[in-house]
Amino acid sequence: MAKKVETTPPKIEFPCAYTIRIMGDAHETFVDVVFDIMLNHAPEIKREHVTTRPSSKGTFVSVHIVIQATGEEQLKAIDTDLKNYSSVKMVI
Repeated sequence: MAKKVETTPPKIEFPCAYTIRIMGDAHETFVDVVFDIMLNHAPEIKREHVTTRPSSKGTFVSVHIVIQATGEEQLKAIDTDLKNYSSVKMVI
């Protein structure tokens, strides 16, 4: 009989640099709205912390933002607020 191995996800040690990736509809205000949402939760971020990459057909855009994460509650609040924005398709 095989022994069941239980694993627990690794714990993140806060505070830490944390990259959030947001995929969404490519329109002219998407990056600005995402940046404003992030700014509510991580007021230290600057525009230079943001990188973008369009999809091959230009339909979607990927936004990468590095924040100084302070805890799980902050990350959950960011995830919730980003997902409430209708143009966001995925948050990683």
